Amino acid sequence: MRLRSFIFMCALPCCAYAQDCDLSLSGKVMDLHDNAPLADATLYIAELSKSAITNEEGFYEFSELCEGDYTITVIHSECNTIAREVALKSNTERNFRLEHHLEELNQVIVKGKSHHDKLTSVKEVQLSDEALNRNSGKSLGDALNELSGVSSLNTGNTVVKPIINGLHSSRVTLINNGTRMEDQEWGAEHAPNIDINASGSVTVIKNAAALQYSGDAIGGAIVLEPSRIVVKDTLYGKTTLTAASNGRGGAVSSQLTKSFDNGLFGQLQGTVKRFGDFEAPDYVLSNTGLDEKSLFARIGVNRFSYRLEASYSLFKNTLGILRASHLGGAQDQFSAINSDRPLIVRDFTYDIDVPRQEVTHQVFKVKGDKKFGNHSHLEFHYTYQQNDRFEFDIRRGDDAGKASVDLSLKTHTAAFDFRTELSETINFKSGIVGTYQDNFANPETGVRRLIPDFEKYHFGVYSIADFQVNDALLLEAGLRLDHTHLDALKFYRTSFWESRGYDVLFPDLVVEEFNNQILTNPKLDFTNLSATLGTTYTISDALTGYVNYALASRAPNPSELFSEGLHHSASRIELGDLRFDSETSHKFSLTLEGNLKGFQFTVNPYANSISDFVVIEPTGIQQTIRGNFQVWEYRQTDAYFLGVDLDATVALTDHLDWQSQFSFLKAYDSKRDMPLINIPPANIANRLVYTNPSLNGLQLALGSTYVFRQNEFPNNNFEVFIPETQTTELLDISTPPDGYHLLDFSAEYPFSLGSNSKMVVGLSAENLLNTSYRNYLNRFRFYADDLGRNFLLNIRINY
Repeated sequence: MRLRSFIFMCALPCCAYAQDCDLSLSGKVMDLHDNAPLADATLYIAELSKSAITNEEGFYEFSELCEGDYTITVIHSECNTIAREVALKSNTERNFRLEHHLEELNQVIVKGKSHHDKLTSVKEVQLSDEALNRNSGKSLGDALNELSGVSSLNTGNTVVKPIINGLHSSRVTLINNGTRMEDQEWGAEHAPNIDINASGSVTVIKNAAALQYSGDAIGGAIVLEPSRIVVKDTLYGKTTLTAASNGRGGAVSSQLTKSFDNGLFGQLQGTVKRFGDFEAPDYVLSNTGLDEKSLFARIGVNRFSYRLEASYSLFKNTLGILRASHLGGAQDQFSAINSDRPLIVRDFTYDIDVPRQEVTHQVFKVKGDKKFGNHSHLEFHYTYQQNDRFEFDIRRGDDAGKASVDLSLKTHTAAFDFRTELSETINFKSGIVGTYQDNFANPETGVRRLIPDFEKYHFGVYSIADFQVNDALLLEAGLRLDHTHLDALKFYRTSFWESRGYDVLFPDLVVEEFNNQILTNPKLDFTNLSATLGTTYTISDALTGYVNYALASRAPNPSELFSEGLHHSASRIELGDLRFDSETSHKFSLTLEGNLKGFQFTVNPYANSISDFVVIEPTGIQQTIRGNFQVWEYRQTDAYFLGVDLDATVALTDHLDWQSQFSFLKAYDSKRDMPLINIPPANIANRLVYTNPSLNGLQLALGSTYVFRQNEFPNNNFEVFIPETQTTELLDISTPPDGYHLLDFSAEYPFSLGSNSKMVVGLSAENLLNTSYRNYLNRFRFYADDLGRNFLLNIRINY
């Protein structure tokens, strides 16, 4: 018995040694959210002290393993480390999905490919988290001004509309949290109702190629998304404090996020901004204060196979309109335009008097997505938006304090998007969207309604595919069809209706006649086709080329069709045209991107030919019971745009970089053979940035911006009769102001507040030399200088 036991015990090691150890464990390491492969991830088997590293496709493999239970630890420099148990009984494939680091997710980083296919034939412009943080107390338009090819159309200093390659308003689509913003963007003085502090990423597409969002983005698209929520049990947040000397105000923004291991999450973000009158170098810009409040909240669940989310946002602001822009008679108008100083200058105050805007924009959204296998994805969303706009003018008597414009725009949008991998080299995406919109112009204002009551129905469908020919070459093509039906009720003055020939062209639109007015019911239909075709070619590890052709078609907006009256916050009378057709744009763009040793650059020439281009320009002056105002009329023509944007960064030393941007654009009216109005002049911006990691990341920057004089402009001057002097004078409203040079400085220093918290303190100065200048693209340049020197304190805390 003892002998048999001894023989059995001696045989055990021999049997163990003879165990079959030719098994394999392989698979991929991928991003938890989008299944993107993660290269250079390390997988470690603790029991065997054995490791493997993933390749560019995220693939790993262990071989010659014995049957048994193992603990696999997966490590990636940009992800949270995970450990998983694997019971190995045969050759096994096991994929691992990793979540990004919390601190990486908290950064507001513009990733041009965050919201599109990973390869695209259009080079997207990126806005750094530094720029967003630096402009946290300002508007989206102010922040985007730092990009080449992106400028802004200003109404004073508080209404800032982005311009992309010379185009703005309805030609630039704004996508916020996956939904197109419907906030009466057609108005030149209607700024985007967006708080940039609620955005986790921003993408600027200087092209109409983003067909999944719209087909009418002739100028381009701006895409904003909230920050991504981590799948772990954690509580984190950030707070930003901004104080500014010009305007003697500031902003406070805070965000708090709670998430759980099971994917449930909630987030709350809010911002308050308050400024008094802003100041030019030599005087106060009276009645230019700002009072803004915003709120963003969302809850949802984030699982690997599906996601659901509900969100609500509120944006409410009160904007003062420069008092000196609303004047009395023709003499005042003539004197104001020919004066170096506003005709009305008062002491600084935080009060916001008339004229002013009060705007409230609310968005409620439900969205979700479902994954089918590893290659297909279905997304949906429903969004309700309500935009309430009040514009207050200088009114007296019983009408004092009553709004001159009272508009309520309600929009319902539903959309489905489907994307799939047809093969290893072909990706396909398609979607449909439907929108119903109702605009109500309150007649109780006692003022002729600039925009009428209308209902708009819109339906769109698109498809996009890309083909990876080889490692260097990508081909991309897309097609989109949109149909818009507009049903309006509009009162016209009989004299205006007949002077335009509408009584001959549209007699069937007349519903009823009232003395000197005609009630009409225009029912308009527009069908628009859009397309894109392009390629991306990797010339070498350091050079990449992008070539794209984009066809875009845009239906005229309600302002262009129906305007007939005084636009109070714009301080001008606007006249639309019911005869307009859709605009059609053909844009060709070429981009060369280089990343050489110590030198990065991007060169982007483009050409855009637009038929039936809608332009608004001054045609005269008119006296009303509320004062004397310029008359601006819409008209259609053919136009072409030729331009180039340049970006370069040179590493002068290990700590010192030189950054440079240059934009140049020419735009002409082909039919009249003359320049177009309000085209951004050439400009160049340079910045020296010093960064020292050994000093805890200290950063110092000195910036220089030179804006050239716009030497090509149409002559829209006209003569005006001055009753006081019984003379006729030439009113020069065409000649652009001189070019100007601005300097700015910024300093930033981070402090550690513990293992998971950090504070960054920034000091900056804008218009350092307190230069007096007037911006050609500021619509109040006729009446006052632009902003003077501004010192800012910015404190950011991540916790």
